[in-house]
Amino acid sequence: MSEAEINPEIADIGARLERTNELLQRMLAEVAKTPSTHAIFVDAGYVYAAAGLLVAGTEDRRAFDLDAEGLIEAFIDKARIIFADSRLLRVYWYDGARRRIHTSEQQSIAELPDVKVRLGNLNANNQQKGVDSLIRTDLESLARHRAISDAALVGGDEDLVSAVEAAQGYGARVHLWGIEAGEGRNQAEPLLWEVDSQRTFDLDFCKPYVTRRPVTTYEHEGEPPPSRDQVRFIGAQIAATWLAERGREVMAELLPGHPYLPGPVDQDLLIEAEKLLQRSLRGHAILRRSLRDGFWHHLQSQY
Repeated sequence: MSEAEINPEIADIGARLERTNELLQRMLAEVAKTPSTHAIFVDAGYVYAAAGLLVAGTEDRRAFDLDAEGLIEAFIDKARIIFADSRLLRVYWYDGARRRIHTSEQQSIAELPDVKVRLGNLNANNQQKGVDSLIRTDLESLARHRAISDAALVGGDEDLVSAVEAAQGYGARVHLWGIEAGEGRNQAEPLLWEVDSQRTFDLDFCKPYVTRRPVTTYEHEGEPPPSRDQVRFIGAQIAATWLAERGREVMAELLPGHPYLPGPVDQDLLIEAEKLLQRSLRGHAILRRSLRDGFWHHLQSQY
């Protein structure tokens, strides 16, 4: 008499094990057929600052043009080489905008195929807020749902460490891409320590996508400069415009700093005033003080 006849339960267990093994083999075969997937996560603030400084010598976005479409395509091509047996899910482009309303440039980027624009807020100091948390949310979600096996992260902020750790916790590999720094580093060391690999793009890679804008000059030979009252009025006019465009909450963030304006805001004020006056205020310290006085006077009167 066979063992199976003696103990039918053993035979039943054996049959179940065989079926389970067959099922596992089929699943493994299907997984082997499924290509891996990668996505590219771009911190636009980092790219503008690093590429602008490397190619144009400045981090000020107003001083140069960035061919975002061309650069995104270059990133996609590079990923196609690095992740040769993988398909692209999409490119995520993270940037800041006032009240999270797309600029015309951001709208153009959003219309590109395989690109998703995600916006954080831009405060009165032209600083991005909420971008790092958006990156973490997307990285973690895609890794958790096994939507990606590899993530190329273009950025340098230490706050991205938690995003890297979250994605890695679900089995995704995170590869840090950066832009060459003229001196030192433009990526946080803790971030470099956490990622699975690192890659840096040099000047030759970035140069085709950054073009410095010509400097606008206003020449009025023989004409007297504007009066202090004229300039003060222009400062108040700009404050009123910004209150309407940027919102009271954003502008209120400037009040604790009176009588000083953050550098980027002061530059915005100067450039806007020069456009309205059609005159340069560079080298006119007294007029620039009048401009700020008018700006502050109107701003404070609204609160």
